[in-house]
Amino acid sequence: MSIVEVAEELRRKSISPVELTEECLARIEKFNPVLNAFITVTAESALAEARTAEAEIQRGLWRGPLHGIPIGLKDIIDTRGVRTTAASALCKDRVPREDAELVSKLRAAGAIFLGKQNLHEFAYGASSMVSHFGEARNPWNTAHITGGSSGGSAAAVGAGLCYAAIGTDTAGSVREPGALCGVVGLKPTYGGVSTRGVIPLSSSLDHAGPLTTSVADAGALFNVIAHEGCAPAPGIMNRSELKVPTDVRQLRAAVPRAYFFDDLDPEVSKAVDEALSILKTLVREIREVILAVNADRSLQAAESYAYHAAWVFENPELYDPETLRRIRTGEKFTSEDRLRLSRELAQERHQIRSVFDEVDVLITPTVPIPPPAIAALRQNSESLRPTELFLLRNTRPFNVWGLPAISIPCGFTKSGLPIGLQIAGPHWGEQAVIGLAHAYEQATDWHHRKPTIG
Repeated sequence: MSIVEVAEELRRKSISPVELTEECLARIEKFNPVLNAFITVTAESALAEARTAEAEIQRGLWRGPLHGIPIGLKDIIDTRGVRTTAASALCKDRVPREDAELVSKLRAAGAIFLGKQNLHEFAYGASSMVSHFGEARNPWNTAHITGGSSGGSAAAVGAGLCYAAIGTDTAGSVREPGALCGVVGLKPTYGGVSTRGVIPLSSSLDHAGPLTTSVADAGALFNVIAHEGCAPAPGIMNRSELKVPTDVRQLRAAVPRAYFFDDLDPEVSKAVDEALSILKTLVREIREVILAVNADRSLQAAESYAYHAAWVFENPELYDPETLRRIRTGEKFTSEDRLRLSRELAQERHQIRSVFDEVDVLITPTVPIPPPAIAALRQNSESLRPTELFLLRNTRPFNVWGLPAISIPCGFTKSGLPIGLQIAGPHWGEQAVIGLAHAYEQATDWHHRKPTIG
């Protein structure tokens, strides 16, 4: 069941948080050796948290829709007393003393933490093939990548190892693996969710957001982790309810075909066109629009190197060689360069606002191609980074602009691999983004399909 469904059963005491947690832990034990979605499983503490939640709910102290819900966390998000490795040998024994801010909010909401999930080392990649703990594998076909960098989180949610997960997204690292693993991935407005206590890739572009099996679940998690000072973001839904706004008939949607629809895989193109035909029946209008996209990655490179510089000098051997190569691409940038690039970013975020004078939401494919095969990328290692950049082509601009964006399932290839649709809105426009995604989800049945893990 989805969080929306199971939360009501928990509140009514029809099921127990302990039962849910035991079920998830059993699935982790069975399928994690195949998927490699979790780096650390905190079974003992998860069961203790579940027993506490059960006792609270029995006494009528229900905290809300996440109370007693087992979830996972990308292993780049700090957890007090539980190692946070960033999937790197450099941090394999790193144990934070404090929770990340979003973890504190999830604890206060009564969520149960099953453990820390695999990722692309230091979040610097879109395949989750580069990890000190081995690559994560796609639950729909384990011969294929999960996407990244939140690959383990997307795989775990897609395979039913947890009810939801929290990932991070610097260029698409929630939405791209969400699309490739057939789940929902939400990237809020920049600043809408605190990244304090998250190991940074690029602080100007980093976002944190949920991976779930339904749009309503993504909204429920976002409601909990949203920054209180970033109104109107927290007001998307009543915090004591799970209802998602579904009246989207007045929305003006736009499709930016130039750039975002270039070189699409034919099956992706067909699925997105079919999704657009459904969306046309849900909104006031769909028009085409042209967006100026800046594909420069200098700021990410500069900020990533600035964070890692001391470790790169002292312990370069503890990085995977490919991660080290990527980090060193930012070595040439000075502090003055970073300041100039930050100013240019602020200008781009201001300029994009004018697009929403005429439209309310933007619709694109999430990724241009289905998930590539792991063996093919291993065989031709030089193709890994170009392939990752192509996978992130449609998601990266929304990090630059700082706009809220969601990926939802919109179909499958003939071989059974998921295809994702991306919906984005203006700054603090999560209500329209979530509302339209929910309306599309209710008009289709893609989210009901589940993988058979072999």
